[in-house]
Amino acid sequence: MISGAPGAGELSRHRLVFECRREQPDGYGNTVADWIEQFRRHVVMRRRGGTEAVIAARLEGQNLLGLYVRSDSLTRGITTEWRVRDLRAGTEYAVIHVDAVTDPQWVYLDVRSGVPS
Repeated sequence: MISGAPGAGELSRHRLVFECRREQPDGYGNTVADWIEQFRRHVVMRRRGGTEAVIAARLEGQNLLGLYVRSDSLTRGITTEWRVRDLRAGTEYAVIHVDAVTDPQWVYLDVRSGVPS
């Protein structure tokens, strides 16, 4: 188990949409890239500590968070090309790191808000 991994009771706090960018035809012979919802999951969100990178990101108006999501065939497919969206708050997060192998029960994501999508 990952040190500090959440308990199942913490999952009910946040439900997020996981999206990846896909190119689709625009009907005029071109393609356009758009974010396509892949699935929704309850996650545990944790604020990142006070490392130099975290402090620098906050000074730039960005927020770094750690997300824990239950491991399954869909969540193990998340990559750094995906984004996560909080429907309730309207915040979009870029996925900057994915750890799907350390703990078989959880996929851990480092995400950053305030990044252009």
